[in-house]
Amino acid sequence: MAVIKLDLDRIVGSVDRRILGGFTEHAGRCVYGGIFDERSPLSDAEGFRTDVIEAVRRLKPPVLRWPGGNFASGYHFADGIGPVSARPCRQDLAWQVEESNRFGTDEFMRYCELVGAEPYLCVNLGTGTMDEAQAWVEYCNGTGNTYWAGQRRANGHEEPYRVRLWGLGNEVYGYWQIGAMSAADYVTAARQFAKVMTWTDPTIELVSCGENGWSAWDRTVLEGLAPFIRYHSLHISTGSADYWTNVLSPHQAERALRIAGAMIERVRYDQHIDHPIHVAYDEWNAWFREEDGPEWLEERCTLADALAVATFLHTFVRHCRVVRVANLARLVNAIAPIVTGPDGLFLQSIYHPLRLFADHLGEWCLDGFGESGRHEFSEALEPTRKPYRIADQGPFPVLDAVATYTLGTGQLMLSVINRDPENDVTAEIQIANPLRRQTAVVEELNGDDTDEVNSFATPERVNVSAGTVEKFGPGARYAFPAHSLTVITMRCELE
Repeated sequence: MAVIKLDLDRIVGSVDRRILGGFTEHAGRCVYGGIFDERSPLSDAEGFRTDVIEAVRRLKPPVLRWPGGNFASGYHFADGIGPVSARPCRQDLAWQVEESNRFGTDEFMRYCELVGAEPYLCVNLGTGTMDEAQAWVEYCNGTGNTYWAGQRRANGHEEPYRVRLWGLGNEVYGYWQIGAMSAADYVTAARQFAKVMTWTDPTIELVSCGENGWSAWDRTVLEGLAPFIRYHSLHISTGSADYWTNVLSPHQAERALRIAGAMIERVRYDQHIDHPIHVAYDEWNAWFREEDGPEWLEERCTLADALAVATFLHTFVRHCRVVRVANLARLVNAIAPIVTGPDGLFLQSIYHPLRLFADHLGEWCLDGFGESGRHEFSEALEPTRKPYRIADQGPFPVLDAVATYTLGTGQLMLSVINRDPENDVTAEIQIANPLRRQTAVVEELNGDDTDEVNSFATPERVNVSAGTVEKFGPGARYAFPAHSLTVITMRCELE
């Protein structure tokens, strides 16, 4: 029998809810036709799809990143402010489409307000200048009688937006990126951007452009920018048509966070950096399919993809002392949990792990321990999205579990993924504390098989069912169904 061991007194660290953040980019139908559709009868007077707003609100995203992504490296914020009729249409070189600029800074800030999210902006280090980055900070946060603060007021926004998080470019290491450069050249440029941006508003927190967490790029950037930054970004998405590869590949994020955390600790020690530096894992997802045509970048996510997404979330919780911000890429339509059509929307399988964590994630990660069957992973099976090796991290437990606890309310969340595609796994829940057994709420994400997908025609093939389990507590046994995510919540009371 499998065992899951918990102790409410053994705490890994505090969990930052910003790990549940989202990402909106001008790519595919993420913005236009997704969150913003002025021609749709489902949109409000400002052009925002109201059905999408409600779906996003249920995810309770603490932070939204914008405008990219690859799009950021060619974006000039001044094109997207002021009267909409006067905004120029530009060619977007990142995604090879026309950008109308009808959705800009003020529209994004309004959207963040509508869904209750903190804005996170990524500046242009491709075709942009430090003057432009400084002006954007002044436009958003300026309180004086300066030009760009005055432009914001003239555009109808007297109060500053007080944007705290600012990314210093996006994936500048990649050949696909407009303005790609070497790590040394990036450090030289980013240091100058950082100076003028923080001189404009000393309260902002900067995010350096990282790669995968263990590369020479990451080391050079951290060593060069540590005095200026509060976060270092990582981007790893995983996925494969092979089931076991798909659901286990997110453990690559475990490696990334372990190594990046050690790099950060070393740099802070060597350079006597007093302020904390954490990871902003600001692009992640289960992503390996790409489609051509008018709805490119749109994938139909399977139950297996949902289990992979849940594994990413487990990883962020386990490494809560390192990662404090994370952003699923992306929010709507383009590799996204929400898919829109002319008459409505449906929720993809990957929406549901995010919603469950949004509802139940606690304040503290418990140092849990589990024993279950293990899956031997073949070196021949590797992720198709990126050539990342993961077999060396195995064998992998069939049950993957995390637990969080909220001290004030006594609320315990136990999240368990049974990755066995065929068999239920029964586990004994061993809790060191003398708790009263009581009724717990159980929510299970599942479907008929691991390849099941949702669609407009069948929107609930992969869905969450809810129930209760009586006398749950120390020594209780629970059968976790095959290919499922199960979230159990209860209020802890000492006997």
